[in-house]
Amino acid sequence: MFRKVLVANRGEISVRIIRACRELGIPTVAVYSEADANSLHVRLATDAYCIGPADSAKSYLSIPAIMSVAEIAGVDAIHPGYGFLSERADFAEICEQHSIKFIGPSSTSMKKMGDKANARKTMIDNDVPVIPGTGIIHDVKEIKKFAKKVGYPIILKATAGGGGKGMRIIRNDSEIDTNFSLCRTEAKKAFGNPDVYCEKFLEHPRHIEVQIIGDKYGHYIYLGERDCSIQRRHQKLLEEAPSPAIDERTRKKMGEAAIRAAKAVKYEGVGTCEFLLDKDGKWYFMEMNTRIQVEHCVTEMISQIDIVREQIRVASGEKLGYKQRDIILKGHAIECRINAENPSKDFLPCPGTIEGYVQPGGFGVRVDSHVYPGYTIPPYYDSMIGKLICWGENRNQARRRIYQALKEYVVIGVDTTIPFHQSIIEDEVFISGKFDTSFLEDFYKRAIKTNLKKKK
Repeated sequence: MFRKVLVANRGEISVRIIRACRELGIPTVAVYSEADANSLHVRLATDAYCIGPADSAKSYLSIPAIMSVAEIAGVDAIHPGYGFLSERADFAEICEQHSIKFIGPSSTSMKKMGDKANARKTMIDNDVPVIPGTGIIHDVKEIKKFAKKVGYPIILKATAGGGGKGMRIIRNDSEIDTNFSLCRTEAKKAFGNPDVYCEKFLEHPRHIEVQIIGDKYGHYIYLGERDCSIQRRHQKLLEEAPSPAIDERTRKKMGEAAIRAAKAVKYEGVGTCEFLLDKDGKWYFMEMNTRIQVEHCVTEMISQIDIVREQIRVASGEKLGYKQRDIILKGHAIECRINAENPSKDFLPCPGTIEGYVQPGGFGVRVDSHVYPGYTIPPYYDSMIGKLICWGENRNQARRRIYQALKEYVVIGVDTTIPFHQSIIEDEVFISGKFDTSFLEDFYKRAIKTNLKKKK
């Protein structure tokens, strides 16, 4: 097992990783920007080092600063969490060159799966269904040719993209020139790579993802699927496991496809294969996230497997602790991302000081968070301040439980998405389980109709 692990991140995921390391008896090193000096992960780690100013480019994204701390602190492993450097193959490669274990896939595997266009080819070669698409697009003529072949709408995506960035939907020829330019510019700014590719755009699909874990000995398991269809601007708001739209037969086929994808690139560690499920029940590989994900918690709740702990174990060279036959999914789990945002103002971020804070509790209730009374939410980073996850013996019990937990969750001093999530949990379409990625748009329409009726 590792001697000491540096956690190259901030917020709730850093706290989550530090707690997993503590359980394994591993000392931890936190890094923090000047804006995060009072963050909880700094207090919980064995040691902590300031790596720069608030600007993430000069702190959490600064490979020289992080590697300097790794050398000074004498760590033998780095956990990148999610976001920031977690999917940077060059960072993984630098760790390898310095004989420091990057707790994630190898730089070679990351390059193969991190480049979305290359990942598509790998999937095709390994009998994994993919959405009709292209390789890297070099000019607008290629886009027009593809659109003529598959029909509109189509979507441009950054090859190194994620989190909804570097994406543009195109519905006719007149939108191609502007969106091609904007997509390349955004991709360059967000990921340092302007390359984009094109896919047929599926209208109103469900967003399904499959959690996998693999070790260096070629052993793999999948832990069922998560439904992440409730999104805004391609960013997830609420996730649940299992998906209300997936039967056992489809679950098995998706899981086996995800394992084939992982084996194709000799993947080690925790990863997630994302799929789109259309209205006819057909599903297609979209991309692979080569890291731990925000929503891993719902999978932990129904599988009773500590995914972060297992990720650290297999990274240290230990064998995977489970075989596929050991995986028994039980019950249902729902996660609400609690953001310091105002949904009525187009989810405007609301940084500021938390004057009062009370977390909900009870059987089947879990909160992953890094905030506390008196904590000041900085304006420089993602606005998520926590995740509320609730388990139930079935979907309806999990839904009722998370609704009551949301009512107990108190955050005073800043606006949050807690009331917004309460409305979603009570929504008739959500209750039915028959929704897709257009849920939020339709949800607002239903809310407007309801308000009009009340006024009458």
